[in-house]
Amino acid sequence: MFKIVKDQRERMASEFVLQPRQSEQVQSEQVQFEQNMTWLRHLAKELKAMKTFGIIVGVLTCCFVPYIVANVTLKETLTYGVAFLHEGLSDTEVKIVEQLFVSGAVQVVVVSRNLCWAISVNAHLVVIMDTQYYEGKIHAYVDYPITDILQMVGKANRPLQDDVGKAVILCQQSKKEFFKKFLYEPLPIESHLDHCLHDHFNAEVVTKTVENKQDAVDYLTWTFLYRRMTQNPNYYNLQGVTHRHLSDHMSELVENTLSDLNQSKCISIEDDVDVSPLNLGMISAYYYINYTTIELFSVSLNNKTKLKGLIEIIASAYEYENLPIRHHEDTTLKQLSTRVPHKLTSQKFNDPHVKANLLLQAHLSRLQLSAELQSDTENILGKAMRLIQACVDVVSSNGWLSPALAAMELAQMVTQAMWSKDSYLKQIPHFNNELIKRFTEKEVESVFDVMELEDEERKDLLKMEDSQMADVARFCNRYPNIELSYEIESKDNVKAGWPVVVVVDLEREDEQSGAVIAPFFPGKREEGWWLVIGDSKAN
Repeated sequence: MFKIVKDQRERMASEFVLQPRQSEQVQSEQVQFEQNMTWLRHLAKELKAMKTFGIIVGVLTCCFVPYIVANVTLKETLTYGVAFLHEGLSDTEVKIVEQLFVSGAVQVVVVSRNLCWAISVNAHLVVIMDTQYYEGKIHAYVDYPITDILQMVGKANRPLQDDVGKAVILCQQSKKEFFKKFLYEPLPIESHLDHCLHDHFNAEVVTKTVENKQDAVDYLTWTFLYRRMTQNPNYYNLQGVTHRHLSDHMSELVENTLSDLNQSKCISIEDDVDVSPLNLGMISAYYYINYTTIELFSVSLNNKTKLKGLIEIIASAYEYENLPIRHHEDTTLKQLSTRVPHKLTSQKFNDPHVKANLLLQAHLSRLQLSAELQSDTENILGKAMRLIQACVDVVSSNGWLSPALAAMELAQMVTQAMWSKDSYLKQIPHFNNELIKRFTEKEVESVFDVMELEDEERKDLLKMEDSQMADVARFCNRYPNIELSYEIESKDNVKAGWPVVVVVDLEREDEQSGAVIAPFFPGKREEGWWLVIGDSKAN
């Protein structure tokens, strides 16, 4: 493989590998192979001599690459004209590598297969190292989807620069003819709507687009699925393409799908014809979660559910079914299970739901994770808030106060990456255990206590650089200070079972509002508020 890259010495090359760990290993071997190759080694002197990298990131015009790149291995390999990309790198590091590659400063990039749809760079030569990846759930190697292979091959050509592009696929001899066929011949595009039809129908029932079974059949006739049934009947298990065959197949598909939704209590079927949405179906459609997930929440949540149970239930959601389990990762997860506070009921460390549970707890404990696990954690957190909010709606619909408050608190915990038992000061940027201890010894236990300190005393306790002090000040200034008052209308005429109107007034001292300052949460989080009226004694 290295010889293939060497033969393209004046061109740009990229290599796709199985996983992040392998991308770093391959590029290290690439560096060792190319240390005597002058066409790459000249970059080491140039990078060390250059102080301005305006091409790297649009807003960065004067900076040193070593100070921008946090990954130690990437720092080293960049000086040899070799780089790598995987999910564990920061957005800034990815942009740096892409810009250096486009500019020609870096001429070889090793990329993990999961990024084939995410990166925007092209190369004259693309090398695909093997066409299989390890699937931890079944303890076996499975083939790349052919669409992924086509996407990788499609990177082999730089628009307006190359007349031709070259792609090399390293695969088993037995698969050679298979790839020739699919690379040289048009690939048919088929519909997968029938694989996820339940959630589509549930959403259409909620919006009143589908109000009976005939509406559901009519809905299908306007889809790509219906068009492909007549063109490729065997793919969709049709016995023929006559009107009778299509009608029977779609009627059966609608009947089975709506029956499943009815059993999950997402919809109700009246007179075996008309359909209408139920509460669970509306929650599922509103938060874009799978119908089996909302059924799981409905069955598993009860009036005694605590924080540990909530985490287990959320981690068991269908949304985490395809969380990757990498080779030998079960050993890493087993070690991680000894470091989290809530012990697992299941010890199947090749189960994606067990992994989701562990990574959620690791996030709340702020444990250091590998690049791959950190990437998986970000994937989990991206879905966790919708699932938690759905849990709040399910338990609130049942009138259970205690689990509803626990779910609301979990949402705050996930946002700030801390447990409810931790000090409130932990959510302030740059506050570590040592600093928190220093403040608590002075009886400073809340954000408001920090704000009330004298400037000199606060500065003496913080002992931070100016940039860190600015982060602390920004957080404290944005911390919500809410005064709540309420009034019950006609409270002298309230009787049991009667509806009551409560007027709630919220006054906020500061005028600033917007995204939450949550450095450990991936992505932007807007402030979220719940208004709860309940009786703690009766739950």
